[in-house]
Amino acid sequence: MADTFNYRIDHHGSLVRPAELTAARATSDPEARQAAELQAVQDAVVFQRKLRSTVVTDGDYPREDFRSAVFDAVSGFRRTDEVGRDGLVRWVAESLPKANGPLLADWAAKLTELTVIAPKASLPSPAYLAATTFQPGLGVSSARQLGEALAEIIQAEIGLLVSKGVRLIQLNNPLMLGQLATDPVGLGALSFEDALAVEALAVRLDERPEGVRIGVCPGWAAPAAVDRSAAEHLYAEVAADRWVLPFDQGTEAELDLVKALPEDRDVCLGVVDATVPELEHIDTVMARIDAVGEFKDLEDAAVSPSRGFADVASRPLLRAEEQRKKFVLVETVARYVWGNEF
Repeated sequence: MADTFNYRIDHHGSLVRPAELTAARATSDPEARQAAELQAVQDAVVFQRKLRSTVVTDGDYPREDFRSAVFDAVSGFRRTDEVGRDGLVRWVAESLPKANGPLLADWAAKLTELTVIAPKASLPSPAYLAATTFQPGLGVSSARQLGEALAEIIQAEIGLLVSKGVRLIQLNNPLMLGQLATDPVGLGALSFEDALAVEALAVRLDERPEGVRIGVCPGWAAPAAVDRSAAEHLYAEVAADRWVLPFDQGTEAELDLVKALPEDRDVCLGVVDATVPELEHIDTVMARIDAVGEFKDLEDAAVSPSRGFADVASRPLLRAEEQRKKFVLVETVARYVWGNEF
């Protein structure tokens, strides 16, 4: 697509929280917490600008984990004492959700005041939330009904974000790639078809200002083997502009996920592993990207780390300096592929 270059150096959004922010969030002083969050976001903007990122986020600094934009601002959910296999505290839906105000738009507006770099916002996808929070007998008739209600909230938030100047919105569904495996893993309470229908509702944007992109990240790691027809079905049903795909292990399955993309869709390749401190060799990364270039126009591509660096505030995947080195490598890769023309 013509303006992909505007967001060539991308990232998922969450960053390692600074110690000062962690300390402030542990206190019972709301004013100190808010001041620390604002300062941390301001510092994060400077950090991203120095790294020459083509998008800027708030680092997820004001939130506990990547789902919190919804759980903090939408009624109908209850936090439980259970911890799932993914290590996340489980929430359950006790009634159809209702937004009590903006989810991310207020922080996005602050980003537009701090920099001219394109603001980016990341949200949990409605299908992911429905699949993981639906529980029979708690006041919602079906996971599909829950997902559709969430999709309306997410779609409305996307429209609000765009009006605030956000130009790249990413929806995260860590479960979706499991459904594309040749031996698919279940999506929790939702069927695959219902999940596709729910995600499709959320990404629909009737009026799209120039330069706006809606992306979907269907998971952090590719399955061992990809069902090509299932992948093509996903891309056909969910009309996202950009697909944010793992591309850090050099597997055939990662390549298959890109091969299944329609020609008119952008792809953001997660070319460095955000879970290990060791840096990839630039020649290895470039060889993988060259393989994509054999069948995909790299003008419709971007690069990023493989996932967020701290999708849960208390569980950063790397130290801050290791995170910085990974970002520098992503920027270096972008310049090897596209020169300085961003």
